[in-house]
Amino acid sequence: MTPVLELSGITKRFGAVTANEDVSLHLDQGEIIALLGENGAGKTTLMSILFGHYTADAGKVRVNGALLPPGRARAAIRAGVGMVHQHFALAPNLTVLENVMAGTEPLWRLRSDRAGGRARLLALSQRFGLKVDPEARVSDLSVGECQRVEILKALHNEARVLILDEPTAVLTAQEAEGLFATLREMASQGLSLIFISHKLHEVMSASDRVVVLRRGRVVAERRTADTSKEELAELMVGRAVARPERRPARPGAVLLEAVGVQAKGLKDLSFRLHGGETLGIIGVSGNGQTALAGLVSGLLAPARGDLLIRGQRPARHDVPHAIAAGIGRIPEDRHAEGTIGDMTLWENAVLERIWAPEFSAHGRVKRAAARAATEKILKDYDVRGARVDGRIRLLSGGNMQKLILGRVLEAGPDILVAAQPSRGLDEGAIAGVHARLLEARARGAGVLLISEDLEEVLALSDRIRAIVDGRLSPAIPVARADARLLGLMMAGDWDAAAAIESGETPDAP
Repeated sequence: MTPVLELSGITKRFGAVTANEDVSLHLDQGEIIALLGENGAGKTTLMSILFGHYTADAGKVRVNGALLPPGRARAAIRAGVGMVHQHFALAPNLTVLENVMAGTEPLWRLRSDRAGGRARLLALSQRFGLKVDPEARVSDLSVGECQRVEILKALHNEARVLILDEPTAVLTAQEAEGLFATLREMASQGLSLIFISHKLHEVMSASDRVVVLRRGRVVAERRTADTSKEELAELMVGRAVARPERRPARPGAVLLEAVGVQAKGLKDLSFRLHGGETLGIIGVSGNGQTALAGLVSGLLAPARGDLLIRGQRPARHDVPHAIAAGIGRIPEDRHAEGTIGDMTLWENAVLERIWAPEFSAHGRVKRAAARAATEKILKDYDVRGARVDGRIRLLSGGNMQKLILGRVLEAGPDILVAAQPSRGLDEGAIAGVHARLLEARARGAGVLLISEDLEEVLALSDRIRAIVDGRLSPAIPVARADARLLGLMMAGDWDAAAAIESGETPDAP
């Protein structure tokens, strides 16, 4: 059979950086391929060439045997290729429905068929379990909701070849399982898929074949049934990978306390965070995680109640005072909140501490000191393909995340808000991030870990709470947490969760 998709000898360079070198792969009808590789290995670049966002310096792309014109996304869409982007390609000022329908209707039509588009969107939403409000403005959506819109937009175009770049990065485990189950059913009906994922359990459960990239080249190809997570992790990074183990905590004084806090998206919030412990927050995307991170880091002020830092109410509730109080933040959206794309790496690296004596004096920035500090971050945190004076938007998402992590941790915060800290990172980078967070906890910092990756929360946390509709569940020790208990907590059934946690048998069926 003619492959439904074929890439031959694809090479792409950005100046002195080679993103892809002589890459070839094929995809058969009804097949699911997982594309693996370290951050910066060239996975997203390769898929962007396929979709027409980039033009390859060499090589060809064929869809159903026909040569695809290079650098033309519309031609790719017409050929039946759809792409779900890791970093959203949505217009924030438009509604969900307007984003999904954009470009799908002929220009000569006098009126848009909004009713038909809405009905189709709701049908897709129900079919795939991707709940969205068609009339909601994208700028008002959470990161997870934006990802759902991206997936629905691609499916709305009736793609026969679907590219998914980290499709479950912001989905819960249950949502991811549902998505892959649906995609597997669609593959059985002839849909062909390539998905990029750093979650090896997803790769093992959802793919038929795995292609591994390292430094822009294909270094391995395996049938999924013939490999293992351990082998794939080693193929990705070129060495054996082991995640660090959490040691018993030694909690110290209360560093952060919320007492009956009411704020936009948060209801009657009360919790304590001790030094030397990690409090894990789980929940389905859009239930108040972003608001909680914003509250602690100074972006969101309480409307009622108190947020106490070391037992004291801060003079002002804003970002500069939070940073001065020793609060560091790893934001969940590295593009919108963590960096300024057109600024250099060194400018982004010192942005939150630009007024510190080591980086400025008499109103002037000490550029040499800032560059030296950035060079240290690039080296210590293994940020690849980076130049101190280069624009940060040119980094891969994973390497951008490493820079943000280094920027925050090098300041030595006493309270660390880590929101989705390993989102989009490869297995080796995840191990490094987890090691750094455990080091911060060991030196006495209090870590507020907000993550939709249950494996990550279980590996790093000492206590776990769920956030549902802006409210926090009672805390449970990680030693007594399991999938069923966490699922009940995330669903808001806290009475049943408490009964299980205490060893009782709930009456619910």
